[in-house]
Order: sequence, then structure tokens, then C-alpha cells
Amino acid sequence: MITGMEASIDWKEGAIHDCPIKSLKKYRDERGWLSEIFRHDELDPSLHPVMSYLSLTNSGVARGPHEHDDQTDLFVFFHGTFRLYLWDSRKNSPTYGVRCVVDVGEGNPAAVIVPPGVVHAYQNIGEGDAMIFNCPNRLYGGWGRAEEVDEIRHEDREDDLYEMT
Repeated sequence: MITGMEASIDWKEGAIHDCPIKSLKKYRDERGWLSEIFRHDELDPSLHPVMSYLSLTNSGVARGPHEHDDQTDLFVFFHGTFRLYLWDSRKNSPTYGVRCVVDVGEGNPAAVIVPPGVVHAYQNIGEGDAMIFNCPNRLYGGWGRAEEVDEIRHEDREDDLYEMT
């Protein structure tokens, strides 16, 4: 599904507008470590999470690419090693046509905000299974799971618009 945009974009590498990648600081002591993921006083109210989930991705496996019409994801990469791919397909964005690829996880813990219209995917490039924590601002499937899921999937595209290299 192309969702109203060109079948081909000449992607430029760089940071994506409204899609911050925040390095997470680990506060260590003799018990282990703690890291703040988000704070309501630092996060726009429209992005406040309404649910959370933890997912495990097997080594070598990719999830995505996909995007959302309305949902913003707040991904936390802290366990294992992932290659994160972001494509700005929002025509009214100042970074339309920009692709960002960054390795995140245990060696580079990060919280990443992915707004609607930013196509995203990640691949576990580590040796073992790895986990991601997500705090989206919309309920999966709506209240009581009674709505359609806000997800536009691009995994089965016949072109290579969202190539993961």
C-alpha cells in the first residue's frame, strides 16, 4: 500500500523532524541501574502514553516497516542491539524524504518518539534475543479493542521504497 505518496523517493540521510532520539542515562548503584524513560513534565500532553507493552525480537528478525495515521510510538531500546530505521514520508514535514538509521540498545540505550506518518522498522542485529518497551499514545485496537488497528504495513511492498540496508 502506497498511501497517497510517490512509489519512489530519493531518500537523504539525516535526523527527522519531530522524531527525537534521546540517549538514556543509566543511574547505577550497588543494586543495578535505573533509567528514566519519560516524564510528563518533559513530554507534550498529546504524546502521553495510554498503554505500554514489552516485545521480544529474535536475533536477525526485523519488524516493520509500518506507519500509523494517528498513533505516536515512544520506543525504548535498552536490551540487545537493534538497527532502527525511520523514513519521513510526511509531505508537509521539513524533513520529508529523510531516512535515519541508528543502532540502539544495550550499548546505546535510547527512547525514540515516532510520530504518525514516519515509517519505522527495527531489526535485532545482536547475537541473542532482544527486548523493546513501547508506550504509545493510542490504545491498540481502540477502547476495548473494538476499532481497526491504526497500522499501515509495508512489509510486503513489491518495490524497495523502504529498503532496510
